[in-house]
Amino acid sequence: MRTIIVGGVAGGMSAATRLRRLDEEREIVVFERGPYVSYANCGLPYFVGGVIRDRDALLLQTPQSLAARFRLDVRTGHEVLGIDAAARTATVLDAATGETSIEGYDELILAVGASAREAAGHPGIPTHTLRTVEDVDAIGALVGAAEDASALVVGGGFIGLEAVENLVRRGVRVTLAQRGPHILTPLDAEMVVPLEEELRRHGVDLRTSASIAAVEDGVVVLDDGGAVRPDFIVDASGVVPSVDLARSAGVRLGPTGGIAVDARNRTSEPHIYAVGDGVEKVDALSGDEALVTMAGLANRHGRSVADVIAGRDERNTPALGTAIVRVFDTVAAKVGWSERRLAAAGREHRVIHTHPSSHATYYPGARPMSMKLLVDPATDAILGAQIVGGDGVDKRIDVIAVAMAGGITASGLARLELAYAPQFGSAKDAVNQLGYVADNLRTGTTRAIQWHELDDALAAGATLVDVRTPGEYAAGAIPGAVNIAVDELRSRLAELPAGPVVVHCQVGQRGHTAARILSQHGRDAVNLDGGYRTWAAGASVRREALVGA
Repeated sequence: MRTIIVGGVAGGMSAATRLRRLDEEREIVVFERGPYVSYANCGLPYFVGGVIRDRDALLLQTPQSLAARFRLDVRTGHEVLGIDAAARTATVLDAATGETSIEGYDELILAVGASAREAAGHPGIPTHTLRTVEDVDAIGALVGAAEDASALVVGGGFIGLEAVENLVRRGVRVTLAQRGPHILTPLDAEMVVPLEEELRRHGVDLRTSASIAAVEDGVVVLDDGGAVRPDFIVDASGVVPSVDLARSAGVRLGPTGGIAVDARNRTSEPHIYAVGDGVEKVDALSGDEALVTMAGLANRHGRSVADVIAGRDERNTPALGTAIVRVFDTVAAKVGWSERRLAAAGREHRVIHTHPSSHATYYPGARPMSMKLLVDPATDAILGAQIVGGDGVDKRIDVIAVAMAGGITASGLARLELAYAPQFGSAKDAVNQLGYVADNLRTGTTRAIQWHELDDALAAGATLVDVRTPGEYAAGAIPGAVNIAVDELRSRLAELPAGPVVVHCQVGQRGHTAARILSQHGRDAVNLDGGYRTWAAGASVRREALVGA
């Protein structure tokens, strides 16, 4: 039996090595059009920034090492030009000789990935993506050639943010142009405010609602009216599935534009499989087709397709879209859907904001986190989560991702038994605290409104009560709020006018206590979810929206 794999790196090489472990006799041939078949593409930005100093550390395997350990026939510099699905053959060009060959197969795996959304360059300004080792070499040369280099990074997604951070580390003056009103669009607007502040704190010229309108004489004109003169451009505006080869072979594409596969990675053509960033996944929440470009999924599906070819009953699980990025000293992570996406889909949801510390506050080094949980109000199922902070963000988002995969409800987070020592967490872990809030809302123990619902509540006649201390109130308060500290609330109930009351504290916990006091004294009381801190982030979002209008 002969298996051809088109493309290396994550999906292709995971498939090749797993297939060899399962089938010692099979002939396995990997065609990779570039010079490198196995490299750490997620580490590329950090080589640009000098965090990873050894270039060879990025090159995980070579054709020679793969042949020695796995008896794989890996041919770099070989591009598959076409596939005849009926004949089960592939036409392959050897770039070194210019010769083509016809290669037969019993099974073929497409692992060609995705390509940059905007491949066109810009006149007079070197433009590169940040997806390959060649890209890194070119960008590194540009940084080294200029004494005071400047760069324009286009796109504020995960790759764009990593590019910005690492260019700044190299002393490059960076402008970041983001097409939408906020960076990192998989997160909701109020959650990315700390990330945008972090960028500006490190000298990044952040231009939101801006994209390239024209390039003239080395000057990039942005459609927000601004202009920059960068030494080079890093295009991180996104990727699209690489599907030309699949389309020419008669393989069906799905509604997202990616290659359509079933749960076993089989395409519409018998004996042709597909894995990686160019392939549609199944969304865990909706069951619909989705493009999820994550290295973890590419590796996992590369392994599973090898199992299928070897005769095992293996199926892919739906994708949650778990992701994480660091922006200088701030970390952001997400899983599942955002509030914006849920609202756009018309899906009912409940929102919870909390602001716990990364570990016990009495132990040195604790940092605040902002956490957001999206919950189905009918079933208590977790629909998504977002976390921004420092240490400990990765641990908490992974716990929630596992909970989602295992069917643990939002209230069920309260009952998780998690590792505790003061340098790692709190006796009531941040994830447990989300569960407590979720359970209080589920059972009606407390009621809450969101930061963007406050204006309507006040317009309808509600009284806003700030239950923080007078000192906290003086340092910054929501306009119109009455300050009665929670410890004085019982003795000052008569000061509150009749009608509904909205209470808030700094992060929501004292507000919950105040709401319970008021409700047990017969008052119609709700807590402002996430407290003043979430409202302040939301107020920043509203101000930017007004400026944009």
